[in-house]
Amino acid sequence: MAGPSLTGFTSPWWFLLLIVVAALGAGYVVLQRVRRKRVLRFTNLELLERVAPKRPGWPVHVPAAFLLVAFVLLTIALAGPTAEQRVPRNRATVMLVVDTSLSMMATDIQPSRLEAAQVAAKSFADGLTPGINLGLISFAGSATVLVAPTTDRDAVTGGIDGLKLAQSTATGDAIVAAMAAIDSFGKVVGGAEGPPPSRIVLMTDGKETVGTRKAFDAAEDAKKAGVPISTISFGTSRGVVDIDGRSQEVPVDDESMREIAEISGGEFFKAASAEELRRVYDTLGEQIGYEKKQADASKPWLVMGTIAALIAAAGSLLLSQRLP
Repeated sequence: MAGPSLTGFTSPWWFLLLIVVAALGAGYVVLQRVRRKRVLRFTNLELLERVAPKRPGWPVHVPAAFLLVAFVLLTIALAGPTAEQRVPRNRATVMLVVDTSLSMMATDIQPSRLEAAQVAAKSFADGLTPGINLGLISFAGSATVLVAPTTDRDAVTGGIDGLKLAQSTATGDAIVAAMAAIDSFGKVVGGAEGPPPSRIVLMTDGKETVGTRKAFDAAEDAKKAGVPISTISFGTSRGVVDIDGRSQEVPVDDESMREIAEISGGEFFKAASAEELRRVYDTLGEQIGYEKKQADASKPWLVMGTIAALIAAAGSLLLSQRLP
């Protein structure tokens, strides 16, 4: 929750009440001076002591001061102060696209790239705010939509648990499949507000090897559609897998993932360990699940104004046995 803010107001005309508050303050000062002059007209000091016993000095003015402060604070609350606040998104579509090529067998990240990716992806899915529709695509030689965009997190985590490895890496086709899923879902739920904002989260560990659509071209299409791609290059340069009895190096392709992100208007992330991958997903969850909006920030001012008024009332009763 953001604190008190004076950066914007929805009803600034309420500040005209401050003229009344200033007049009350001036009136109080004038009244005190008039009262003092009247008291000094008494020439019989002994009678003055009996008629107007000595009162405390400045403390007697504290209740009035607090009352004026309360009026100022409550006026600010009425003016509708706003603050930039972090609030959960109530509508958005995210497609989580996970590489399931054989290179994900590599154990440079324990227990394997795939298993570490599954754990982090499930944590990401579970941590997303409820208003996000999350879908899941796996890709190797082709792309498969395992879960269409939904708020059912169990469906997505179940799909992540069931990921199976296969040959080749069709990164471009995976982006195309994600775009198609986003477009279809947007047409269904768009309504008068139009389709919800969308994003693709692409996690892969290797170079594109096959596909009917090149990854960079698909990224251009995503940019035109206003769908940024957040890419995660997962793994190290030391990855090795055993395919058909032969040892094969499977280093990550950071440059391609960085290029895809830049083309589409998204962000590139590098994760060379399970812990780094978890942090990347945490960061994405914060970026995707929340947005900053100008929201009402009047409550703190209302609370402070009420407290100041209560202090004024209590102080007045204690000092003079009457309300100001």
